[in-house]
Amino acid sequence: MSGISIVLLAALCFCAQNVTVRILFNTSSVFGWEGVGGFVEPSLANSFLLLALRMVWVVPVLSVVSLRLYPPLWGAIAQLRHRQNRPLLKKAIAGGSLMFLYLALLYISIGLIPTGIALILFFLYPLFTLILTTLLGQQAPTRLQIVVMVMMLGGTALTLSPSGINAAPQQGIGMICGVAAGLAYAGYSLVGQQSFQALHPIPFTWLSFAITLIFAAILLPFTLDLPPDIAWQGLWIGSLISALATLAGHVLQNLGIRQIGANQAALIGSSNPTLTLILAWVAIGESLTWVQVLGVVVVTLGIITLRDRAIAKR
Repeated sequence: MSGISIVLLAALCFCAQNVTVRILFNTSSVFGWEGVGGFVEPSLANSFLLLALRMVWVVPVLSVVSLRLYPPLWGAIAQLRHRQNRPLLKKAIAGGSLMFLYLALLYISIGLIPTGIALILFFLYPLFTLILTTLLGQQAPTRLQIVVMVMMLGGTALTLSPSGINAAPQQGIGMICGVAAGLAYAGYSLVGQQSFQALHPIPFTWLSFAITLIFAAILLPFTLDLPPDIAWQGLWIGSLISALATLAGHVLQNLGIRQIGANQAALIGSSNPTLTLILAWVAIGESLTWVQVLGVVVVTLGIITLRDRAIAKR
């Protein structure tokens, strides 16, 4: 499977994660099943709660899956203790810290402002990735990448612009968190790309989630504020679905980054808001306007352009 196909599958997994978060925060009709979700109110405390519940599922499941995908998992992690591997260990810790930061900021943003606007702000990360790689002297964007970036960002703006125009007054902190989440994810992708030269994506991903779980566990007691009638069963099931989607998305994303690099992966990943919109339309009945359909077409053309260009280089 090509690197572009792997990253596109990762984007689909992240779409499922985004729709699941919407359902957990808001009562929805899922595939015609009425009254699903809305287990907790969108808030700062509940954003941290959902993040912690997701990580409780992800780390054990990832431990089992990783051993099947990459049997020398524990040996590769143990090697990081050696003095000559300290720089690589620092990169792995930095990657885990950036993962926690971007997930926490994104959940806070979703909790404080409308989800559509939060996603628009977060998915500026491909632009941040191109800027960071250029500033660090790693890889200057090609003319084609710039054109495709404009196409995808323009298509994303079209697909989500109705949500932004009709949204309630925004809270500044939620918007700042959305942008900061995108910047943190761009940093996570770049740290991953550097680490994959010496460390397989599977142990890097496991360490990232384990570090995220540690941070979430430390901070959760300071933000926990639960109502007495909280629907724990629904939260646990929703968190498991979100965890599986997150897990698959990050494993595929890191494998794809190893093959095609952070820039190319970021360009494809910028289709995520559009794909989320399509999945939300199919799963929970959110309608599409003609402007949003136009955005879907523009983003799809961008993906096809990248794929055809990659095939032509082989």
